[in-house]
Amino acid sequence: LKLSGRRGAFKALYRLPFDLLEEWTTLLSDAILVNSRFTARVFRETFLSATVDPTVLYPSINLSAYDEPPPPGVKSTELYRTLETHPTFVSINRFERKKDVNKAVSAFALLSPALGGRFGDLRLVLAGGYDPRVAENVEHKRELEELAVSLGVQDQVIFKPSFTNEERSALLSKGLAVVYTPANEHFGIVPVEGMYAERPVIACNNGGPTESILDGETGILCDDTAEAFAEAMLRLLTDRGRTEAMGR
Repeated sequence: LKLSGRRGAFKALYRLPFDLLEEWTTLLSDAILVNSRFTARVFRETFLSATVDPTVLYPSINLSAYDEPPPPGVKSTELYRTLETHPTFVSINRFERKKDVNKAVSAFALLSPALGGRFGDLRLVLAGGYDPRVAENVEHKRELEELAVSLGVQDQVIFKPSFTNEERSALLSKGLAVVYTPANEHFGIVPVEGMYAERPVIACNNGGPTESILDGETGILCDDTAEAFAEAMLRLLTDRGRTEAMGR
């Protein structure tokens, strides 16, 4: 709760006793675990009275869930056929504004001038957690759809909300690369998923991805701008040999 925005003096005053209680009870713990060195730094900056450093314990994934080949039901879908026949960038994030997925759409559109006629063959899949009962999910998906229309790429951007595990595996194994847009993410499990699927990952050069991605070896870390992401995407498109090597 201490990491939530304060938005003014009144809220800060209202939150003060809760913040003090949270800090006191947290520091009573026998051990404090965090999911990255970045989170450890945020912890130290937030809990100023802490006298011990937290221990970093990186999250992992269930590897066996990614090893099974896509079942026939998935292979017969339009999504799978798209992955098989078009160079496709894949973004996997919840449909929340803080995930900055609009950066992927904008970066994708910026590829058009550089690629000319070849651009029409590209696809971008926006997949992720989506709950129609959550207003932000519904609103942000609509915002992304409107952005794609405004940039003239609506026919190339494919939305896949609330995918299955089998569809996720297909996206990761068949996509050209993973585009991971959140800035200052505390860890980010999607880059780990992408790299296990032997796909290069493009991510911001900050937060947890700087600890999981080897820049230039397993992916590309870049500035937090659509232009920088577009440049990284173009690098992967124009040097397929390097892209294949980077994924492995």
